[in-house]
Amino acid sequence: MPSPARAAPSAAAPALSPARRRAVLAVVIAASVLDLLDSTITNVAAPTIAADLRGGDALVQWLGAGYALALGVLLVPGGRLGDKYGRRRVFLAGITGFTLASVACGLASDPASLIAARLVQGAFGALLIPQGFGILSAVFPRDQLGTAFSAFLPALGGSAVGGPVLAAGLIEADLFGLGWRAMFLINIVLGGVIVLAAARLLPKDRGDDAVSLDGPGAALLAAAMLGLLHGLIDGSAHGWGAVPLLSLAAGLAFFALFARRQRTAANPLIEPSLLLNRGFTSGLVLGAAYFAAVSGLLYVLSLFMQKGLGFTPVRAALGLAPVAAGIVVASVASHRLIARLGRRLIVAGLVVTLAGTGWLLALVLTSGTAAGGWSLVAPVLVVGLGMGTCSGTVYVITVGDIDPAESGSAGGSLTAVQQLANAVGAAAVTTVYFGSLTGGQAGAAARSLTVTAVTTLVCCALVWLLPRAAAPRHH
Repeated sequence: MPSPARAAPSAAAPALSPARRRAVLAVVIAASVLDLLDSTITNVAAPTIAADLRGGDALVQWLGAGYALALGVLLVPGGRLGDKYGRRRVFLAGITGFTLASVACGLASDPASLIAARLVQGAFGALLIPQGFGILSAVFPRDQLGTAFSAFLPALGGSAVGGPVLAAGLIEADLFGLGWRAMFLINIVLGGVIVLAAARLLPKDRGDDAVSLDGPGAALLAAAMLGLLHGLIDGSAHGWGAVPLLSLAAGLAFFALFARRQRTAANPLIEPSLLLNRGFTSGLVLGAAYFAAVSGLLYVLSLFMQKGLGFTPVRAALGLAPVAAGIVVASVASHRLIARLGRRLIVAGLVVTLAGTGWLLALVLTSGTAAGGWSLVAPVLVVGLGMGTCSGTVYVITVGDIDPAESGSAGGSLTAVQQLANAVGAAAVTTVYFGSLTGGQAGAAARSLTVTAVTTLVCCALVWLLPRAAAPRHH
């Protein structure tokens, strides 16, 4: 979903008819749905793809982490490119590149080419997604923006449930003998329709040549994240020799250079003043840890269902559907409760996540690979309810006491950190899983669940450093 914190809404909307505005809204939502579909489909498809391409465990880890890495690193620069060159132009470049990268994914002949295509796909997603809010802010009058954005939740919620099921269905249907490739190649149609509709419907805008980009900062962050991910994945796949350890060390060194760059750059990706704000920094750390833990958990659950319990991809996708349902239900409820409960709502979400994770751990320890599919429904739903309670609440509270002038940098930074956390979490928790397989599938799942539970428990302590309440709303 487009980040509302990145750009200020336009004071006056262009004179478009209500029907044209709804059409523009549909285009922006369709692009967000397409991004969500392609970010989640590998959760259930990774084992099938890895087996077909003989990519092993490393490919399973890279499929999800690579996409989230490129998206997270380039999300803030992508938003500024829209400000500089015009959101319509960058949106069209993003959706066109995203569609072509999807085709490259579908035609990949080996693990390296597929990983490269996923990285490119995530990079174009970072051009595409940030433009949505600015486009809608320019099209809709200020008093109608809330109604416009309320359309995102059911669309994205339905996609979160239906996307992995559709992907798994395409794999099992084996259309034209394409197998897993069909779930990428279908974007020729989906992306092509969005390209044509966007070219016809999106309003033209000139952009602002005065906007500048911190290219070196983005490059240092990319190098840091690539080093860390390569170290984690290579270490778990081939043992902890010199190469993965040097890769991790290089990643940390590049991250130190990135932090230094943020203090000296004229237009940093993260405003240095934000990092001096205890509440914001605590929320950044809490969000990174929590989203890394739960994204890794979902990946491990899919692996355990397929490799440990023998589920087909479709059955695994249906087994994870309660997570998406719980996220949607809890997100709606949290929106209504956040003003009254403040940061206590985050505590509630963390406790619910911990309860669901503990329930799953108890099932794995007692039943192992004999656990039935129905026994997983309730704890998986509880995990989803915890995620939905935390997902928006953490960042709404985190920006509760920042200066309004810093809201753009804060919103972009938080959204990017969530994507990077998804990448690191998918790599880190699956590293624990694959590294524990000598004790069997149940033992590997149990260790991964334990890591998630401990991380969530640590997050409970960080909550009390956050602002007490969300920032007041201005009308």
